[in-house]
Amino acid sequence: MKTIRVCCDTGCLANGSANVAKEFERLVSASGVDAKVEYAVKRTGCNGLCEKGPLVTIAPDEIAYYHVKVSDVQEIFDKTVVGNELVDRLLFVNDEGKRVLRQEENPFYAPQMKIALRNVGKISLASIDDYLAVGGYEALKKALTMTPDEIIHEVEVSGLRGRGGAGFPTGRKWRTAYGYDKFPKYVACNGDEGDPGAFMDRSILEGDPHSVIEGLAICALAIGAEQGYLYIRDEYDSAVKDVRGAIKAAEAAGFIGDDILGTGRRLHLEVVRGGGAFVCGESTALMQSIEGKVGEPRAKYIRSVQRGLWNQPTVLNNVETLANIPYIINNGGEAYAAIGTEGSKGTKVFALVGKVNRTGLVEVPMGTTLRELIFDIGGGIKGNRPFKAVQTGGPSGGCIPESMLDLPVDFDTLKKYGAMMGSGGMIVMDDRSCMVDVARYYVNFLCGESCGKCTPCREGLKQMLEILTDIREGRGKMEDLDLLEALGETMIDCSLCALGKSAPNPVLTTLKYFRDEYEAHILEHRCPAGVCKALTSFRIDAEACRGCTACAKACPTGAVSGSVKQPHHIDATKCISCGSCREACRFNAVLTEGRSAR
Repeated sequence: MKTIRVCCDTGCLANGSANVAKEFERLVSASGVDAKVEYAVKRTGCNGLCEKGPLVTIAPDEIAYYHVKVSDVQEIFDKTVVGNELVDRLLFVNDEGKRVLRQEENPFYAPQMKIALRNVGKISLASIDDYLAVGGYEALKKALTMTPDEIIHEVEVSGLRGRGGAGFPTGRKWRTAYGYDKFPKYVACNGDEGDPGAFMDRSILEGDPHSVIEGLAICALAIGAEQGYLYIRDEYDSAVKDVRGAIKAAEAAGFIGDDILGTGRRLHLEVVRGGGAFVCGESTALMQSIEGKVGEPRAKYIRSVQRGLWNQPTVLNNVETLANIPYIINNGGEAYAAIGTEGSKGTKVFALVGKVNRTGLVEVPMGTTLRELIFDIGGGIKGNRPFKAVQTGGPSGGCIPESMLDLPVDFDTLKKYGAMMGSGGMIVMDDRSCMVDVARYYVNFLCGESCGKCTPCREGLKQMLEILTDIREGRGKMEDLDLLEALGETMIDCSLCALGKSAPNPVLTTLKYFRDEYEAHILEHRCPAGVCKALTSFRIDAEACRGCTACAKACPTGAVSGSVKQPHHIDATKCISCGSCREACRFNAVLTEGRSAR
């Protein structure tokens, strides 16, 4: 059989992959029952390289095509599917200018090691038959023959730490919950992924939901729970639909329900849509939301493994954490522990986005350096511009400068330098990113997402936002920098939950590693990156300008004038400092200058 796999995750769907799949399905149907080779079309989850979508892979030869359009489908079907020929123009071109056939030869995929994403992009969306065909639910069958202590022991040996951000040892959490002789107990999955630019959990929930269900079922066996919840971000309509369908399919097949595979064990799962707030990703706020209450965190002097949902022992794990469990049970904890670093075992999934050439979903062994992620896998910075920083860990993460590109990515190293692993968001920035503006963006986001329950977070974020706004608009003072640091330290020490405790990270790391930019804003009334409008004016370098007119066409106010092949000019009275001219210019002829605060 020849299988045509079409990526139908959000990125590829936005570029028309649904119509590509539909056209392949039409051609397969029209090929007739007398065809010598049987063909099948599979709509899969995220294939990873979102920058090059829609992606199409032809199995069993695993020939990968990129930027596929509906107009390309007939040619692919005739030449590759039927005729075993290549469509060269749709193959990936590597850094040496050579075309590569398969994903494993592609520099984006070659360094990766997929465990949590092992099936995503290879099996049909939410198909239990496809999941079973690749060994799905074998780990659950094995776990049913093991004692709870044996299951937990394998997870402990694996060294798996929570992939939701905190990095707490998963085996220790399960062991603690197992030790409480108090029933009922509950298991829950945290799929409330709210980080800007992050899509790791969504891709697993849509592309391989059964791996999460199987991991949750194994957790339930280990601690003695009979009820579980999958808490999924409210905006993830497709994920909610796919997981609910997968739960029904798993129940029909006997993998969950009143009598799991005839063993008399019981587990029922339910999907709960998120409360629409970033803070609901915090464990105690999430549980409040599941119970139908306002999603506010509580003090953790009593842990959820003792008193979680309805004050009963509860284990909450992230989507990616649970997706690793079947692999660990099938292959043993030692096999998983052999991957990664001493303190951070296994692999980690990242959403690599921003000013990087190859954006997408990646999974690499813990300990892979930032340089390898951004320049080897990501292909470097767009437009060959200078790298400035990478922000890791979502809105509460820190900004890492170029001098630290060779840091290994693991829980402890990132924390040591003021950043964090978080759930896996990784936003790359070039020299046209203003670090003051970046810090303000995240503080503004968190200011709106704070539940307001505790004063340090509620008031601290508001004060930070006001100070950063003043600096960005030219009203800043040097003493503001000391005040920002003092506010950040107070929030870390005194906030109720992890949102407030980690919220200062973008501010503190940009102050630490990019203090010169803050000083330029305050002392020189200049934004070095040319982003902050109140502190930026633009002019055109007459010697560099080629008169291509691109800047004039991009200007929304008609401030740019000039004749073709002649140097252009910017009318300062019309310019709104939007930067459109600079973005349009291919010759770096548009320069930035500071100006007095308005």
